[in-house]
Amino acid sequence: MQSETQTKDSISFEDFKAQVIEDYRIAVTSRECSLLGRREVLTGKAKFGIFGDGKEVPQLAMAKAFKNGDFRSGYYRDQTFMMAINKLSIEQFFAGLYADNKIENEPMSAGRQMGGHFSTHSLNEDGSWKNLMQQKNSSADISPTAGQMPRLLGLAQASKIYRNVEGIDAEKFSENGNEVAWGTIGNASTSEGHFWEALNAAGVLQVPMVLSVWDDEYGISVHARHQTTKENISEIVKGFQRDEDHKGYEIIIVNGWDYVALVEAYEKAATIARKEHSPVLIHVKELTQPQGHSTSGSHERYKNEQRLTWEREYDCNVKFREWIISNDFATEEDLENIEKEIKKEVREGKRTAWDNYANPMKEKQKELIKLLAEISKSSEKKNEIVSLAKELKAIKDPLKKDVFSAARKSLRFLVQDELALKQELLGWMKTFEVLVKDAYSSHLYMENQSPVEEVKPQYGADAQEVDGRIILRDNFDQIFGNKPETLIFGEDSGEIGDVNQGLEGLQKKYGKLRVADVGIREATILGQGIGMSMRGLRPIAEVQYLDYLMYALQTISDDLSTLQYRTKGKQKAPLIIRTRGHRLEGIWHSGSPMGGILNLVRGIYVLVPRNMTKAAGFYNSLLEQDTPALLVECLNGYRLKEKMPENLAEIRTPFGKVETVKEGKDITLVSYGSTLRIVEQTAHELEEFGINAEVIDIQSLLPFDLDHDIVKSVEKTNRLLVIDEDVPGGASAFILDKVLNEQNAYRFLDSKPDTLTAKEHRPAYGTDGDYFSKPSSDDIFEKVYSIFHEVNPEKYPKLR
Repeated sequence: MQSETQTKDSISFEDFKAQVIEDYRIAVTSRECSLLGRREVLTGKAKFGIFGDGKEVPQLAMAKAFKNGDFRSGYYRDQTFMMAINKLSIEQFFAGLYADNKIENEPMSAGRQMGGHFSTHSLNEDGSWKNLMQQKNSSADISPTAGQMPRLLGLAQASKIYRNVEGIDAEKFSENGNEVAWGTIGNASTSEGHFWEALNAAGVLQVPMVLSVWDDEYGISVHARHQTTKENISEIVKGFQRDEDHKGYEIIIVNGWDYVALVEAYEKAATIARKEHSPVLIHVKELTQPQGHSTSGSHERYKNEQRLTWEREYDCNVKFREWIISNDFATEEDLENIEKEIKKEVREGKRTAWDNYANPMKEKQKELIKLLAEISKSSEKKNEIVSLAKELKAIKDPLKKDVFSAARKSLRFLVQDELALKQELLGWMKTFEVLVKDAYSSHLYMENQSPVEEVKPQYGADAQEVDGRIILRDNFDQIFGNKPETLIFGEDSGEIGDVNQGLEGLQKKYGKLRVADVGIREATILGQGIGMSMRGLRPIAEVQYLDYLMYALQTISDDLSTLQYRTKGKQKAPLIIRTRGHRLEGIWHSGSPMGGILNLVRGIYVLVPRNMTKAAGFYNSLLEQDTPALLVECLNGYRLKEKMPENLAEIRTPFGKVETVKEGKDITLVSYGSTLRIVEQTAHELEEFGINAEVIDIQSLLPFDLDHDIVKSVEKTNRLLVIDEDVPGGASAFILDKVLNEQNAYRFLDSKPDTLTAKEHRPAYGTDGDYFSKPSSDDIFEKVYSIFHEVNPEKYPKLR
């Protein structure tokens, strides 16, 4: 609707007047969409509505300062902004409301998110990058309050990297780091920890970030007095204000109904952030929310008449209208004509969006009714099928669910029939299922990527044995030397080279921006990585210990792991998360919450190498692909000796491939990570008792054993034991489900498939705590022995 706008000083009055009127048109269009959108929900055509009414004018001002190459990281009230940068039409607005799953109709998420969640397309059809400098960009929104803040930090930091690190091919991503990351958040959501963590981090890092707080005094129904100290976010962040002696924030306070002041405020903020790389917070006060929080309730229930009267008077669109008339930009009659015209446009756009959404399914409805009518002629269950078709025909606006459910129910009446038309029905259903799978289940992971081929380590005759950390360090050295777009950051990652010295000396070699220390703030460590990877960089975000991943798990789960899915493959964030875990000392440094992680992060890979050579191979493989991943290094493996490969930089550990580390014929033992070494040791002890165990290293939990090699082992051994240091029912349950239900290994079992896990409690402190909390060699031996005691009590007498 609107291109980049010049300031009043540089254009004629008539041109400025035309821009003002165009801004008013956008504001009115957005408001009419909100009003009509609410009606569509209340009449049942849409499921839920959450709109940007009351925020129109400040978003117009933000759009004026927003340039090609910039990024937005906002929340679900920014529809006016998206309209103003020409990234949201009336039809697309309503397509989002209806959950139209055709991405050409609903480009934000193809109906996978509720309306009000906005994004732009960063990728071509083949998954390669578009030129992000030739378009205005919005990172894909998420609903969790303040969840956009960690990502915002990373989007801004990317500009700092591009401005200060040489050698990166930045043509599609940056022009000397001049891009600004624009964040938006509601005043109530500033109560969230993610807001404060990101606010502090941006001040420390000094990145080009402009953060707008839309302040309408409420968070849903809860007033600001319950949300914010002093009921004023700009008042309580005064300590972040920069001055002559200290870097910090520029803080700007502006009323949300004052068009001129808003335009000036955003121009000032853009200049500071773009040129100086200093963050800016704009507190936009005195905003309204004319329809309340959402369609889930009415704001008249919690706002008194005084507040409602004030909101009607200080509605930003009302004030904008008054200003236009008082400054002779238009007459009352001019504006009334514009408003009537826009009402018509919005109604027509809504009707078009509904037809685009509903008509394809009406065609499918007709197809199925016709097919059922033909089938009924030859079926013994004619009356039942006719009745089913009649019920389907009575649905005026059928959903996919309605149509496909009717088809499925019809099969119940045809179960005894062998009709040719039944096969036609099954074919119709199969085609329908393909469409549904594309609509709702595609793009959980990056698609159309070539599999990584394994390259094994090669060793010379005189290969030196070194600490595992040396292999990691030297591999990172080669990565950073060959790929200028790579960088790593985390707690203690920089100056001391991480707590286990896997990055020893690399900050000195590659600089403080590429091998960086950060504060103790895991959520924004992840956010830095997400944002930078969305702008063409290849960051490695280090969370010091696996247990600390909990601080960042919401960001990983709700943002990173859903990005491909919620944009239907139109954005990517190929972030590598580095952490270390398993088997050390105590509750907080040796937990293995793998079951929880596996069930919360579908959409990223979870890799669990048993040693540092395998880990190095995974890092090399990940940098050849674009799927984000969590890589868990073995915490007790950094000082263990490994041979130094001759081909370190060429090693590739494949994803979704298990490795048989010991052949056997009597039982299959499956494990991963640090526990795998104990399993392998115990397998040799079992041989002394005539039990020849096969030991399999899972290596990659997501994806899991793509070639189904574990079931091949079970077919040979007829017995299965999964050993895992997670709690009972954790990762072991995931593994058993994969092997028994997906690979159908139950067909080959002669004994009950079993698991050996850690105790339910967290691991206690000390060596004894580890021994009595997690599977030990003795535990594994006795568990396997008990299985064979059950098989042959005479040969394997009871141990105890």
